[in-house]
Amino acid sequence: MSDAAQPTAAEVRAAAEAVKAALDRHLEAVERRSGEDDPAVYAAFNELAATAEAYDELLYDAYDEVTPFEIPGDDALPAYAGPEEPSALSVLIRRDYAVAEPQRLLAQARRVADLDPDVDADLRAGTAGVHTALGVIFEEYEADEIASRHKEFGLVEGDSTLWVTAAEELTDPGEWLSAPFDQPDPQAVVCRFDVSAVFDEDGDDGDDGDGDEDGGLDEDDLDDDLEAEGADAGTPERDEGAGRAPGR
Repeated sequence: MSDAAQPTAAEVRAAAEAVKAALDRHLEAVERRSGEDDPAVYAAFNELAATAEAYDELLYDAYDEVTPFEIPGDDALPAYAGPEEPSALSVLIRRDYAVAEPQRLLAQARRVADLDPDVDADLRAGTAGVHTALGVIFEEYEADEIASRHKEFGLVEGDSTLWVTAAEELTDPGEWLSAPFDQPDPQAVVCRFDVSAVFDEDGDDGDDGDGDEDGGLDEDDLDDDLEAEGADAGTPERDEGAGRAPGR
């Protein structure tokens, strides 16, 4: 607990009263709502979230205590306001991975290099690092294939999300290539699909299954290679869960 500018007991009490008042206003807005996307309910919700967050911060600063409430983040989508009959769409995908087994990743990249003389010679010589190996792997395999076979490449999945956004017309060729990942208009999101361990409260271990497709490295062969290099071939497991948040 910081000794600098600690809030007074009166300030904490006032913040608590503000939360109570915001709760009442939120309930009143819900009781009077005119439809699923009533702006009054949306405004009351945001007010309640803001007052609860302010109270939580003051309570912690003054007493080193917290509330049991989870304050909503800024990732909640607003009501859909895009075209009702879109003639174009964009699909935005983000997948995070941890490089859990660099030796496994390097072994896969070296296998690609052995089959293709145009690939970085440092890989064949065993002097290339993870940065080079990642470039080789993502050039050789489609992103969806890497997602389905991530364990083979020594990767562990983190969060992932897919957003489908609507538009009136397709953009001109090359129009957004210089900045493809600028924040999309949240009101144009038709739907989104999220995968994260936070959705798996029971902690069940997921089993993605490793592919054995043509061009892939056989797990037994790879484990033998890694053992020869003194690496641990075991793959850390990850709790998995999936959630879907509609955009409208």
